[in-house]
Amino acid sequence: MSEVRHAEATWSGDLTSGSGMLLYVSSGAYSRLPVTWSSRTEAHRGRTSPEELLAAAHATCFSMALSNQLGKNGTPASRLDVKVSVTADKTDAGWTVLSSAIAVSGRVDGIDAATFGRLAETAKDGCPISRALQGNVVLSVEATLLG
Repeated sequence: MSEVRHAEATWSGDLTSGSGMLLYVSSGAYSRLPVTWSSRTEAHRGRTSPEELLAAAHATCFSMALSNQLGKNGTPASRLDVKVSVTADKTDAGWTVLSSAIAVSGRVDGIDAATFGRLAETAKDGCPISRALQGNVVLSVEATLLG
């Protein structure tokens, strides 16, 4: 059975001087996040952006995907710390998301760094958000196994 999630947003004014708000998400976990054009292209000044929300989605998706890979390997993580950096820039086509770089460090007993790295690559390729981005955005993962 498929699952549907939704978010609601509003915008007032023109692109560069207007402002908007991410009003609500279906889970109710967060709401009323302000957004402006400058928060996408300059300093955030306490406002979010679609790129930041994409980074959040990718970080949580990847952490679950890697947890799954480690569990299947019989080496569940005691802790994974994931940071995703989404880069956007102005191209000939306009502002474009160029890359999503995953950095993960983990505490995992009974595994070596090479296996951790291989499982991180598998998780990067298998995460649903990665699959949505694949072919449009450069994806990378840097995996560090902590002692």
